[in-house]
Amino acid sequence: MLQFNDGYTTGSCAAGAAKAAALLLQSGRSSTVVEIPLPSGERLALPLLFVRRTESGAEAAIRKDGGDDPDVTTGLAVIVEVQFIDGAAIEFRAGEGVGTVTLAGLSQPVGEPAINPGPRKMIAAALREASSRACRVTVSIPGGRESAAKTFNPRLGVVGGLSVLGTTGRVRAFSLEAMRTSLLCGLDVAVANGITAPVFVPGNIGEKGARKHLKVKPLQVVDVGNEWGVMLDRAREKNIVVLMAMGHPGKLAKLWLGDWDTHSARSRSAVEPVLELAMQVAGTKLAVFPTVEGVLMALAGPERDRIVANLCSKVRRAIEERLLTTCTVSVAFVNMAGEWLGSSGDLSRWQ
Repeated sequence: MLQFNDGYTTGSCAAGAAKAAALLLQSGRSSTVVEIPLPSGERLALPLLFVRRTESGAEAAIRKDGGDDPDVTTGLAVIVEVQFIDGAAIEFRAGEGVGTVTLAGLSQPVGEPAINPGPRKMIAAALREASSRACRVTVSIPGGRESAAKTFNPRLGVVGGLSVLGTTGRVRAFSLEAMRTSLLCGLDVAVANGITAPVFVPGNIGEKGARKHLKVKPLQVVDVGNEWGVMLDRAREKNIVVLMAMGHPGKLAKLWLGDWDTHSARSRSAVEPVLELAMQVAGTKLAVFPTVEGVLMALAGPERDRIVANLCSKVRRAIEERLLTTCTVSVAFVNMAGEWLGSSGDLSRWQ
């Protein structure tokens, strides 16, 4: 069995660096390692890159280690400056490479640094082990602006850099938690900013198709990845009443089969069911093809149109049953090249 090494989150790095800086300010102590409490009650020891005084306080840095989980933040330094201030509160500031929230719907209000609630609590708990004084905490991640372009932040309205994330303090290798959180945030932001008829897409093919063939606003196309069940459940919670699903038939046909996580390792191939459907509708035997698109492209134009419409309808009904609401659902297919294949349902909201 493969063994994977856990890493630690940007939130843990920020908490450790904040504590180290506060210790230097409070007692003049510094070291090469700092220990912080985790939400679970465990404690985590983190190596420090440096601890030093600044003109107005002190700062410390920890290099992010994502363990065996692929992460754009791995290897970046998380630097925290702590300043003692009057009062009793802990103030958070975004430094270089840390984003600022510009759209409603995220866990922090517009204008706040993109430091999530979990890391804020961890930073506060770590600071209180060093000092009881009020603090101004500025978190910086040099290189974060460039790395953020590879994340969901631009479409979530987080500008200027990365978000400081983490709920447990540890990075679990190949966990779905971070991905699901980002996808759900995409829908939350869309709804909070007035989107009432989102277009759910499973990735780049669907997104490119939606922007090519439909009239959509920037936040209206919502990436659901493979997490159709999770995202449709959130759509029901948000009382979405009009919804479109758009993407490649090989991916969306899995919803007809009842596979709401469409990752290839956790779902069935739709090739055989689509082949059987095609033979039923076309009334002729077809050769076996390795892909759903291959099955469809083997048919003549009119036959293909009938089968695509039939398959779109089956996917639409499956989504409606999953939602358990009166939500009006439409479904559209595009091929790998982004060309329109067909649809089911009323498309007028997106035309």
